[in-house]
Amino acid sequence: MVRTKALARCGLVLLSLWLCIHSVPISVEKAKDKPEVEELEPPQSADTGLHYDRYLREVIDYLEKDPHFREKLKNANMDDIKQGKLSKELDFVQHNFRTKLDELKREEMNRLRLLIKAKHDVQEGNGNTLDHQALLKQFEHLNHMNPHTFEVEDLDRLIQSATKDLENYDKEHHDEFKRYEMMKEHERRERLKTMNEDDRRKEEQHYEEMKMKHANHSKINHPGSEDQLKEVWQEADGLDPEDFDPKTFFKMHDSNGDGFFDESELEALFTKELEKVYNPANEEDDMVEMEEERLRMREHVMNEVDTNKDRLVSLSEFIAVTKKEEFREKDEWKTLDQNPIYTEEELREYERQLANEANDINVKAAELQKHKEELERKQEELNAQRLGLKQAMDEMERIKAQSLNAEVKQPGGLMAEGEPAPVVPRNTQPLPPGRQQQDVPVPGHS
Repeated sequence: MVRTKALARCGLVLLSLWLCIHSVPISVEKAKDKPEVEELEPPQSADTGLHYDRYLREVIDYLEKDPHFREKLKNANMDDIKQGKLSKELDFVQHNFRTKLDELKREEMNRLRLLIKAKHDVQEGNGNTLDHQALLKQFEHLNHMNPHTFEVEDLDRLIQSATKDLENYDKEHHDEFKRYEMMKEHERRERLKTMNEDDRRKEEQHYEEMKMKHANHSKINHPGSEDQLKEVWQEADGLDPEDFDPKTFFKMHDSNGDGFFDESELEALFTKELEKVYNPANEEDDMVEMEEERLRMREHVMNEVDTNKDRLVSLSEFIAVTKKEEFREKDEWKTLDQNPIYTEEELREYERQLANEANDINVKAAELQKHKEELERKQEELNAQRLGLKQAMDEMERIKAQSLNAEVKQPGGLMAEGEPAPVVPRNTQPLPPGRQQQDVPVPGHS
């Protein structure tokens, strides 16, 4: 019993951030000795779907490698983790790991700055200077006021943000899927409006045929039920269903060997059931719907099995549920086509939103068109002014040239056409005082 609890607590790093991260075993004997400096290899973990997923996974993976921090995780509980008590243990993490965490934070800060700049360039591109510090406040998973070192506050922020974001992740996924389905139906109805009577009738008939074809599949076993697991045991594992053993089954499908079923490992168990309904080669099957179906199956099993709500299924939780009456559930699992995703009223409301958005776009488009026409009109006026100015300057040049030609012509004489008038040098300097111009005597005259 004590060993089982210890194994469960080893996974609390996963619980703290609700991640599907592979555990790294550390022997007790080695932890007692002077810790050796490990080579820091790039971490490899499951994707959480969060925008800061890589940063999150790398931080947790490196913390797991520190013997002291990992030992504290074994004795921590979910409340301690959420309240930030575990974060204070960061001060005792080995220097080489702290140095690596500092580097990871600097890389994340640079990524966020580039992200902000790229978004700004796309949305505005007006060349204004960005206030990175102000914009970084929207990212709560790190302390942006200290961009250089990874401190206790950074780990606490990371835990709080990941906990909150992962709690909302599935809900956001369901909402996005609902919008996807409503858009699909909206586009189908709009397409029908453009058809004539015969084409519309054929399209409706084809639509109903595809629905019936999609619904025509073999029984879907309840996810996590005895029949569903035995089917995996037989078809995937090649074993006799009469020899089904829950403990053996768990160990066979705990692919990373950490003593837990994480969300990815759980979802892998539903593949056989999903293949009964969805085939990418079939026109009637939508692979987006298949992924939503997989998510619904995983949530169903988690609700029934995950008693401590840590988004992980331990061996003890798994064994416990196989002893319940619900484990022998024989009813068929109701697929998405048997569970309406939205009501007709919700669809109408969605269409009204689309119409309002389209109207807003049209108004903005009309404003932009009006602005464009105004700019074009001003451009035409500028072009006309430029042309008038050029014509005026040309006329001035012509008049100036005529004036110059008139000045160089001598009175009483004629010049050949096109021949320039001779220039006679003249002394225009005034004579000095006392020296008046005298008549020059002509030779031969007295």
